[in-house]
Order: sequence, then C-alpha cells, then structure tokens
Amino acid sequence: MILQEFFRQNPKVALAFSGGVDSAYLLYAGINSGCDIHAYYVKSAFQPQFELDDALKLANELGAKMTILDLDVLSDSVIVQNPANRCYFCKKKIFGKIIEAAKADGYKVLLDGTNASDDAGDRPGMRALQELQVLSPLRECGITKPEVRRLSKEAGLFTWDKPAYACLATRIPTGVEITSENLSVTEYSEKTLSDMGFTDFRIRLSGNDAKIQVKEEQLEKLLLYNRREILEKLKPYYSSITVDLEVRS
Repeated sequence: MILQEFFRQNPKVALAFSGGVDSAYLLYAGINSGCDIHAYYVKSAFQPQFELDDALKLANELGAKMTILDLDVLSDSVIVQNPANRCYFCKKKIFGKIIEAAKADGYKVLLDGTNASDDAGDRPGMRALQELQVLSPLRECGITKPEVRRLSKEAGLFTWDKPAYACLATRIPTGVEITSENLSVTEYSEKTLSDMGFTDFRIRLSGNDAKIQVKEEQLEKLLLYNRREILEKLKPYYSSITVDLEVRS
C-alpha cells in the first residue's frame, strides 16, 4: 500500500502531531492527498517549548488544522513514579486525550507517525497504541526513517533534517520520581547547549549530577570551546557535570 491509497481509504483522520519529522511528513502527505486531516498537539511538562513552536510553524506553513490540548501528566501518580513501563501509561494518557477531543470534532480514526524503521518489539508505548487502535500509515506503507527524511526534503519541509527527539522524561532514570523541577532544569540545560550550536545530544540526570551525551564530532567543540560556558550556566543546577566519553551513536 502507498500513502495516497491509505488516505483514499481513510479520507477523514485525526493525527497525533508532535512537530517531529515523521508526524510532520504525515500531515503534509494527508493534506497533499486531499484528506480531511486534523492535527492534535498535546502540551505537557514532558514536551519542550521548541517542539510546540515547530508544530505551530509547520501547521501554519501547510495551512493545516491544529488543536493544542493541555495535559497534566504529573497528576498521574504512576507516571510520576517513573516505572520501567512508564511510556505505556503516558501514551495511554496522551492518546486517550487526543481520541476524546478528536471524537468531539467528528474524527473517528487516529494516526501517529511511527515509521517502518521503528522496532515495535515489546515496547510499552507501542502496546498502548495497539490497544487504542491507533493507525501508523508510515509503518503500514513500509516507509523508513531515511525515506521520510528524503521525502520531507523533496517536499520542502523544514523538519526534514530535524534530529530525533525523545521526551524530557527519558532523561530521568527509571525509578526516580519525575518532578516539574527536574523536567524544567533538563529543558533549560538542553536549550542552553542547543543555543551554543549543539545538535542531537542529551543531558541525563544521575542523582543530582548531569551527564552530557553528544555526537563524537561535537565532542571537541564541547571540551575545547564551550566547557567553561557550560559549567558557568549549568553548575548552579547540578552537583557535578560530566561528559559521556562513549558519546551518542
């Protein structure tokens, strides 16, 4: 099956829209196929501001219908406790919110941007999507991540080379309580490095310490040119700041 055929079979759909590469291309493809597609962005403490900014920018460029839904994920005690399967409960809560809003707007089919490169395996988040009967047309049509980027570039979408991004909660070790404070500190710290020109990196919490993970090609920049500035700006929020020499793959 090709995407155009999918949208012919599903001419009216809701889309869980994150502003990332996959859901951005899916929104474009739906509009380009003449589908009545409505994007829903769930705003929570787990999403940094730049994700919402990118989502709004793309929706505006495409003339897409987009609704922002506020969700207090930290009101859920199970999610806050941060168990190994936290993603399952989080996805259920987020997508349940979208399903409720979409149904009220007259949309009965919900899509997400899972692509053919994503390994479903036994991932808790994937299980939640299956239980909620969320469709993943990129995956169904065999479209891989590299293909999504290529097609997005051809379509002129600014998201085509946007680095993959996992929610802020993934920076906090399993079993460590998630708080608004450790989320906001993580968002501030990652924005600080982003403003310095770093891309596709993570700052992970370990106790009250920060571990910075960058790509190998950016390691020299961090250690030789930005080390002092990073310490100056981040040290007030952590006991110590370390760099992962194994780097990000």
